[in-house]
Amino acid sequence: MIGSMEANRSVKAFDREVIHAGNKGLKIDHASISVEVDALLGSLSLGQKIHELHGWQMEPIDGFYYAGGDAALGIEPWKMADGPRGARVGKATAFPVAIARGATFDPELERRVGMAAGAEIAAKGGNVILAPTINLLRHPGWGRAQETYSEDTHHMGAMGVAYISGAQNWVLTSPKHFALNNLEMTRFQMSANANERVLHEVYLPHFKRCVVEGAAASVMSAYNRVNGVYCGEHPILLTDILREDWGFKGFVESDWILGTRSTAKAINAGMDIEMPVAYRFEREKVDAALSGGELDEAVITRNARRSLYQKLAWDIAGMDRPDASVVECEAHLELAREAAEKSFVLLKNESLLPLREDQRIAVVGELADTVNLGDRGSSMVQSTTAVTPLQGLQTYSNQVSVSYLGAETDPARLSAFDVCIVVAGLTYREEGEFIPIQQQEAEENSLARGGDRADLRLPAEQEDMINQAAAADVPVLVLVEAGSAIDMSVWIEKVAAVVMIWYPGCEGGHAVARVLFGDVNPSGRLPVSFPRALDQLMPWDIDALDVEHDLYHGYRYLDQKGETPLFPFGFGLSYTTFALDGLQVERAGDRFFFNVTVTNTGDRAGAAVVQLYQSNSGSQVERVMKEMKGFGRVEIEAGETIDLEIEVEDENLCYFEAGRGWLLEACEYHFRVGLSSDALELESVWAFDGEDWEPR
Repeated sequence: MIGSMEANRSVKAFDREVIHAGNKGLKIDHASISVEVDALLGSLSLGQKIHELHGWQMEPIDGFYYAGGDAALGIEPWKMADGPRGARVGKATAFPVAIARGATFDPELERRVGMAAGAEIAAKGGNVILAPTINLLRHPGWGRAQETYSEDTHHMGAMGVAYISGAQNWVLTSPKHFALNNLEMTRFQMSANANERVLHEVYLPHFKRCVVEGAAASVMSAYNRVNGVYCGEHPILLTDILREDWGFKGFVESDWILGTRSTAKAINAGMDIEMPVAYRFEREKVDAALSGGELDEAVITRNARRSLYQKLAWDIAGMDRPDASVVECEAHLELAREAAEKSFVLLKNESLLPLREDQRIAVVGELADTVNLGDRGSSMVQSTTAVTPLQGLQTYSNQVSVSYLGAETDPARLSAFDVCIVVAGLTYREEGEFIPIQQQEAEENSLARGGDRADLRLPAEQEDMINQAAAADVPVLVLVEAGSAIDMSVWIEKVAAVVMIWYPGCEGGHAVARVLFGDVNPSGRLPVSFPRALDQLMPWDIDALDVEHDLYHGYRYLDQKGETPLFPFGFGLSYTTFALDGLQVERAGDRFFFNVTVTNTGDRAGAAVVQLYQSNSGSQVERVMKEMKGFGRVEIEAGETIDLEIEVEDENLCYFEAGRGWLLEACEYHFRVGLSSDALELESVWAFDGEDWEPR
């Protein structure tokens, strides 16, 4: 309690010992595995090696895509399935989409989600989960925004590496799509163009962290081109950076069908496995490339070795598997609900929330009674049951009066209620993965249109519904289901409260009720900036074939242009209040330790998300105005004070210079701490003279 003589409770942000517990990729004896795999390779024919370089079939077998393997030699095949929001194999636990989990700012929670998804894959017989998606959310209109975590590379890296360490308690992971895949409609043709500094500072750090710190066992390449070269045949990405710079020891598999565009060029560049079936890597084409001198058998051996290396390192023939009862078990459903509860972002609250059980509640909108778990692309997960917002509210308590009015927004009828809840948003029709060969619109089909959004506003009928409800003499709460930022400027001033619930997973409805009635204090924070209008952001063309990438996007772009968004990165309200004080900075070796005191000044428990940003003065190179360097989520009882420690390594303060690598510039480093990117109330300055520091 405030005023107590007892020491404050201490919390360490991103405790690596906790996050990486059980990650089998970090426990491999690489020296012994190298000897074993070399002995195995010596017994293989050329044909057997080539067989390791491709998948088996266009359609899954029991939910999995197979690759490589040799029954006679006891070499198991890879059995791969998607997993950004759970195991895409039959029925499984559908977790909230990744952008929602990004909103929790809770890497420890994401580790548990990864572990649960990995366990369900393993229980069903698989050994590779094709996740997480860690493509930077460069623009909120990207169709697959829901499948990734963030617009910020530091935040992305923390969440991605946590998922990987959790899942790799059971199976191999495959972070994707390497790299710069951030436009959906033209992803098969477009070129993302960026210089070396932009690549290494903005679009690759989260991949590096997942490979170096998380020991990701494999990586999936992207469809698009980078600087004019397809990612699946890009030697700079697949060999120079991934293997030589980062020391990656796993294998690279292509994205499905069009992820491989050539035979010799792709194999030479470092593409190890073509998925889902041999086309470019079929035996006849490989033999022709060998005969023509485009390929050397040593390269075939090298690439096959990478796949076999992980099979031995992970002992996939003897892999531990949980009992089948783990799939959709009670613990995983509770975890899905917890993830949803922590992901909801309270954007506005004019004394309406939390609700009371004695209030008469009208619920409006077709989405209130619709299972809306996200897009129907490769990351789609189907649960046995899924709870809608309406079902969650209706079953919360028999003391609550909930009337569902469908799409009816007649002011006279709504005025008879104490509260009107409007459930609005998007579906798989408006955003998601775009699969041109399977554009099916009927509800019963598993794949649907998706694609990028040219505009950030809700569909016209959704905005009309909100405006009509707001015209009634009753306070209106809007629940927004979507996978990225929504332009709310035309209606937000008319309503009393807004909660962003994303695509909340199979337990989303129960989570909605528990948050709205105050059993759970909302604690989500925005992992993407919400602009006031599309023109606040960089130019956005969903049909572009050449896209220039620079240092600026998201909050970095808004800062540079002097634009104030509707809701900034890191923003989120609570049912309680927090105060920050006493920022202390200690330097030890090649890193800083930031300590800040956080007090819950309200009357109920809640979670604060403390955020650390860095900027520079006196720099001789182009710099963004600020960028995140650390964050910590802390659960705090009413009246409690805790001490939070955030660790930042020197490498995270460096800039990248082509030909020289990472450099720590002699200038002033300003560290600011607060509860969102535009509310940084504490500051400390480090003046670095350039002495006693060597490039690493």
